[in-house]
Amino acid sequence: MRNFEQTIGNLIDKATLSCISYVDEEGFPLTKAMLPPRERQGIKVFYFTTNTSSNKVKCFIKNPNASIYFVDKRFFRGVNLVGTVEVLTNEEDKERIWRDGDTMYYPKGVTDPDYCVLKFTARKGRFYANFKNEDFII
Repeated sequence: MRNFEQTIGNLIDKATLSCISYVDEEGFPLTKAMLPPRERQGIKVFYFTTNTSSNKVKCFIKNPNASIYFVDKRFFRGVNLVGTVEVLTNEEDKERIWRDGDTMYYPKGVTDPDYCVLKFTARKGRFYANFKNEDFII
């Protein structure tokens, strides 16, 4: 791959499916489909919205290890990123990530106590395309 960060960034931006995986209280991995990231910094840092009351938030507070996976179903390719998640509840991050229409999920608005931001920071990844995998460090 000539420019893996650009190639992977393009895949992420066009992905039709994104998932986040976490470890539950019994040590089992769980995967959840997510809305696309609201913001990303290259292929290292991603910001997602979610409900503070969700099971994954409770699990991330106890164990921040996570992975995110983005799929381009049209070309049957994807990228898995492995790293950690921070649960952000401060007003500054919540306001920056907030979008029009989010009241559908968080009826009390940007100050809704059931609204938080997940900050995922990648350490490494694996890209799949054309029947081949390529591992990389970030």
